[in-house]
Order: sequence, then structure tokens, then C-alpha cells
Amino acid sequence: MDWCHYRFRSVWNLPAQPHRVYAVLERAEEYPRWWPQVREVTPLGSRLGVARFRSLLPYDLVVTAHERRRDPAAGVLEVGMTGDLEGWARWTVASAPGGSGTRAWYDQEVEVRKPVMRRLAVPARGLFRANHALMMRGGRRGLTALLSSV
Repeated sequence: MDWCHYRFRSVWNLPAQPHRVYAVLERAEEYPRWWPQVREVTPLGSRLGVARFRSLLPYDLVVTAHERRRDPAAGVLEVGMTGDLEGWARWTVASAPGGSGTRAWYDQEVEVRKPVMRRLAVPARGLFRANHALMMRGGRRGLTALLSSV
């Protein structure tokens, strides 16, 4: 097992129609407004940017993200990442069962490149996974609040 390799999936049920959710998610430069753990997003063009994340643990993760897929008809947004995390992340947005609201899936597969995280890969793996879960919970709450306020 590669202890520096992670695969995550989060499923969010959101109180808005898929086109509204997609429109918010495709504006990554605005994530820091509603997602507390996304500290900064700096666009470097229309398909490239640098993002800085920090959840509960006392370190930042910095990645350069490049757009791999933007497909509004399929409800898919996907980026490739390099930097402290190497791999990809994808949003898939669809109508929730029963047609009330949206179900959004966040899938991510990465290898950690940040040296301190690599050194602590085995003893802190559970803590790293919990830190990611807290970050995702913060994002879901922030996005739900944003969608509910409009």
C-alpha cells in the first residue's frame, strides 16, 4: 500500500437546482467566500490557478490546478493538480432523487507531495483523513448557506 496515496468521495445534498450549483462550483476563484478552508485561489488564466487550503491541522497545502474537463451538460468539472498534492479532483452535479435540489459528488485521487505529510504518512494517516473530512464538511455547510441565501 502506498501510504501517501489518497482517494476521497464526498456526497453533498444541496438546496438548489443543478444549474445553480454548477454555476457556483465552476467559479473556483470565489470558493474562499463560502468555503472557510479554501484560503486563497489565484487565477493564472482562464484554465489555470493556484489554490491554498488549510483545515484544522497547522499546515497549508498549495496546488496548481489546471482544468481538464468542463461539461455543463453532464454536470462535470474536473481539474488536475500539481504541487503539495498531485492528482485530480472532480465535481459531478445532478438532480437529487425526487427532483428536489441537487446531489453533488466530489471525487479526488491524489498523492501527497508535501514533505512533512510524507514523513508522517503512516502514523498520521487517520488524522489526515479526518482533516479532509472536516474540510469537506465546512465546504458543504458554506455552499448550503450560500445557496439558501439567494
